Amino acid sequence: MNRTDRLLALVLELRGREWVRAEELARTFEVSVRTVYRDVLALNEAGVPVVSVPGRGYRLMDGYFLPPLHFTPQEAVMLTLGVGAVQKAFDAEYASAAESAAKKLLAVLPEERRADVERVRGHLRVIPGGGGRVDETLRLLRGAVLDNRTVTFAYHKPHAPPQLRQVDPLGLVHLHGVWLLVAFDPGRGAQRAFRLDRMEEVRVTTRTFTRDPAWRIEYRPEREERNVTVRLLFPVERERTVRERPNLFQTGSRCTAQGVEVTLRVRDTGVILSWVLSWGGDVTVLEPGELREQVRAEARRMLGSS
Repeated sequence: MNRTDRLLALVLELRGREWVRAEELARTFEVSVRTVYRDVLALNEAGVPVVSVPGRGYRLMDGYFLPPLHFTPQEAVMLTLGVGAVQKAFDAEYASAAESAAKKLLAVLPEERRADVERVRGHLRVIPGGGGRVDETLRLLRGAVLDNRTVTFAYHKPHAPPQLRQVDPLGLVHLHGVWLLVAFDPGRGAQRAFRLDRMEEVRVTTRTFTRDPAWRIEYRPEREERNVTVRLLFPVERERTVRERPNLFQTGSRCTAQGVEVTLRVRDTGVILSWVLSWGGDVTVLEPGELREQVRAEARRMLGSS
């Protein structure tokens, strides 16, 4: 953090606090106590009224405030809740930035509006779904996306040996609690999506690529050549549960006289085998026959029979 950012952060830290000791500020900003002394002096010279009392610490003079932002309570609530969700979904670097952004937002709100926001936030929480800890992978891929650098990695698909892949990363998508890398795969001549929690040995190469200027960060499953149609049937009494547990590859569902029919589009049936098995006897595979055989084979393995 450069000094200008630290001085602003120092004002935000002091705002709304009774007294803060120099030692606490030094720990917060990871600087020496002497640096805190110099920063407070700089704020005073810039016209920020920081009151200092030996043995008690620092505080802002009553009545000093930053210019308020003209957010409605609803707008401020949505921004702070969104910051909280992003903080939990991203790696440590962006999580720290999100926390700092929330602190700045709350600090510059008028007192009465900040109280309204805090009251609403006390009754609402946005908790993103967990997709495993992929902090380092996310950090590497974010840099590769921004620098247009090709990446290589070992990809572990279910029920298949790991594959070494080399792709041009285009963007990152957080979907159903899982981080996905959307990339162009030169070896297959098509756009693909890769789960970050299935990647290992991620390496950013020195090779650069030129992206299509018209490309936008949007997840488009139809671009991934999912040519296998899967149809599953669930008992009608499981309709609500089926709605609550959508699959990433699901394209539709409808109620029929026989039950709830769910349709999925995949490149190969192996990617959804575990999900299908998780339903136990509540699911019937209508098509394809290949998936029915895979389910039978896994059931025999689970029972220890040949």
